[in-house]
Amino acid sequence: MRDADNIRAVEELAKPDLMGFICWERSPRNVAQVPAYLPRCPRVGVFVNASLYFILKQTEAFQFSYIQLHGSESPQFCKEIREQSGCKVIKAVSISSAEDLASASRYEGFADLLLFDTKCTTVGGSGRKFSWDILDSYRSGLPFLLSGGIGPEDAGLLRQFRHPLCIGFDINSCFEVAPGIKDTDKTSTFINTIRGHEPN
Repeated sequence: MRDADNIRAVEELAKPDLMGFICWERSPRNVAQVPAYLPRCPRVGVFVNASLYFILKQTEAFQFSYIQLHGSESPQFCKEIREQSGCKVIKAVSISSAEDLASASRYEGFADLLLFDTKCTTVGGSGRKFSWDILDSYRSGLPFLLSGGIGPEDAGLLRQFRHPLCIGFDINSCFEVAPGIKDTDKTSTFINTIRGHEPN
């Protein structure tokens, strides 16, 4: 998210639990400056192999509650970010097979959450899914968010998705009308379907 009017509209209609801001200049969704309006819900700063200084600077500017690390950050770096920022840390792990889940256990005690995304040549935002059946072999103790190509048509499937450590779903590119701009109707309909009630 980066447009003040779009942020306000999504917040009012969809009432998301978290809202993300991508702080990576190579992303078409990069937030170059703090929007004129920020949501009341907790904010997530998304970073890719950024320096500690940059993460802390952006965290102060945006008042992030969560830091999502989407690069090759080490468990020790996750721990340092958590200690220095006071934020909860979400570590993204790219998945294409059960073997990829093995690296997830490295982050126990260093991150608060994991985010399972589709392994691809880009850093997220591919709009592609991985097989959710892979998560049947997930044995780490860290709770996770499910990500990777989730679109409006997946709401019904996700209502049936069950995993004891899955605490939510990360949606992005499949709900956009342009990079960083969400379709408010699709987003609110999806979220309300997941929650099991009709929009107000």
